[in-house]
Amino acid sequence: MAIHETTEIRNIALVGHAGSGKTSLVEALLQESGAKTTAGEVERGSATTDFDPLERRYRHSLNLGLAGCAHLDRWINLIDTPGYPDFQAQTLAALTAAETMVVVVNAQTGIEPMTRRMMDWAIAERMPCMVVINKIDANGTHLGQLFDELTATYGKECLPLDLPSGHARQVVDVLGQRQGATDFSSVSEAHAALVEQVVEVDETAMERYLEEGDMDEQTLHAPFEQALREGHLIPVCFASARTGAGVGQLLEIFARLAPNPLEGNPHPFLRHDPDGDRDLWPQATPEAPLLAHVFKVEHDPFIGTLGFVRIHQGRLRKGDPVLIGPEGKTVKVAHLLRVQGKEHEEIDEAEAGDICAVAKVEELFQDAVLHADHEQDDMAPGGIAYPTPLVGLALKARRRGDQQKIAEVLQRLVAEDPGLRLDLDKHANETVLRGLGEFHLRVALEKLDERYHMEVDTRPPSIPYRETVTVRASGHYRHKKQTGGAGQFGEVELEVEPLERGAGFELVDRITGGAIPAPFIPAVEKGVRQALEAGTVAGYPVRDLRVTLTDGKHHPVDSKEVAFVTAGRKAFLEAYRKAAPVLLEPIADLEVKVPGAAMGDLSGELAARRARITHTGYDSRGEVTIAAQAPLAELEDFATRLKSLTGGEGSWTMRFHHYETAPEKLREALADRSRTEEV
Repeated sequence: MAIHETTEIRNIALVGHAGSGKTSLVEALLQESGAKTTAGEVERGSATTDFDPLERRYRHSLNLGLAGCAHLDRWINLIDTPGYPDFQAQTLAALTAAETMVVVVNAQTGIEPMTRRMMDWAIAERMPCMVVINKIDANGTHLGQLFDELTATYGKECLPLDLPSGHARQVVDVLGQRQGATDFSSVSEAHAALVEQVVEVDETAMERYLEEGDMDEQTLHAPFEQALREGHLIPVCFASARTGAGVGQLLEIFARLAPNPLEGNPHPFLRHDPDGDRDLWPQATPEAPLLAHVFKVEHDPFIGTLGFVRIHQGRLRKGDPVLIGPEGKTVKVAHLLRVQGKEHEEIDEAEAGDICAVAKVEELFQDAVLHADHEQDDMAPGGIAYPTPLVGLALKARRRGDQQKIAEVLQRLVAEDPGLRLDLDKHANETVLRGLGEFHLRVALEKLDERYHMEVDTRPPSIPYRETVTVRASGHYRHKKQTGGAGQFGEVELEVEPLERGAGFELVDRITGGAIPAPFIPAVEKGVRQALEAGTVAGYPVRDLRVTLTDGKHHPVDSKEVAFVTAGRKAFLEAYRKAAPVLLEPIADLEVKVPGAAMGDLSGELAARRARITHTGYDSRGEVTIAAQAPLAELEDFATRLKSLTGGEGSWTMRFHHYETAPEKLREALADRSRTEEV
């Protein structure tokens, strides 16, 4: 396969809500370019980028997929992304490999939650963005109204590059033409508005436009690219993947007008320096030292680890040694691949700006940086902020003996998806898989079952309650045990007192006169720490207190480590029971963003979950952001409830903030449960 020069490459990430037709549009583009003779169908499970068995079953993209095609002497890498919000981490990973984001909008359903999120992301990150209104041939569409809604929501920067014509059977070019029949609007007015918007970013172009009254497409190319880079222009195109209307024009737009890697806004890397991280902007030239980003990892049962790589700088050759990650481990690129869905073709070389895959290198991991010399070991990809996995399930192997195998497989699933996280709760003895939603976790568990034949039982994760003391108290215990031979003796006196939240545990030794010899102090501490792991209120770990050793006794013959472990533990338990112990519950900081119309329902929902609203703010689009604090235990099903209240328009983030004393009713319920479990 031919090597594609940097200026010939176009990297396009198709994003948008589920059902907008991204995968079908990829198929139509592949057919139009000649890469496929017949377009695949999502419904029949024959789409190039939806080849996973679960994708075929659900008839939706669940993974990032890659395909490519040639057109007008250009090579176009098409990255198909999932549309469900639960899988948005993979979508964000795809954007790190592209110069252009193409937001696909369903003409029947209009602006949907993922449409908004992706448009907001493009604007915030200043990523060149286009909009494709797909399914223009569908019944019940109002294309003019939808276009007006786009401009009302995202501003005058949204301007058409083409317009539907002949009852959506075709489209008319607006940039290169000045006349034509359309289903709505006017070609001449749209052409003038587009040219005026483009030349605003270039003073020379503006002067020429004012003198001549118009400009040809070739002259407009440079200011067009600049307007895209600066977010001054969001081109809007119309198409139907089903009928092919506008698909040929869209392919030409990608080839002629989408920025190549030298023209787009470069993706930053971070260099970790002693004085702090600083941005490094790669140079998309093949002569520069290699700098490449692994934006997706798959574990293929036949070819092992497969890493999708975007080359930001330099070139990658088959057989070359490269360094991976911060450790700078050297590996050999034995297999360099061009990816077309599930098909892989060996290539010899890939230039700066291109996307390829590296196979059978087990050291690859998500967001690894491939580089040429050890001076770049401290490099990391910048600008990636994956959403925090908030929805969790505790997992337990259904078959005895599978627990270790399942842990290994779960690590593999997490390595493939930056939206998944694996937590190990040692106190509760739980393995917790966290994701971005219930559907996300369901798909992960189905992969666990179908791909690896591992079955698990699930339940909600345990809440990490803690216990502490509220007053000072003292405790004493003498451990004396006499058997036929040498006995056991150890006596400990101590005090406990509360510390501020988050202080943890503190041990103070005030033993004088050798009442407890120094070699036995660690044994006393060991006994105290054993008691700390299971308090007496409800059996949860004890935190935020100071234990002071005040006195004790020993025996020159019978004192042993085990005696002082026991004495330390039981002296602490006596003091702890007298120190008015309480139950602590974890409190989380929330930030919830919803449409203004949902504000009342959300406020009621938060109140029912014992949340305290700390701040409320409104933006120019009428969306409201609520900051609140709520007990973690009350948020178990909040993601599902928020989706129901807002029709999927809401989003939220959460992080642990602090512990608070739990209500008496909750303390009693957990204490009763603890006593029942002991019985």
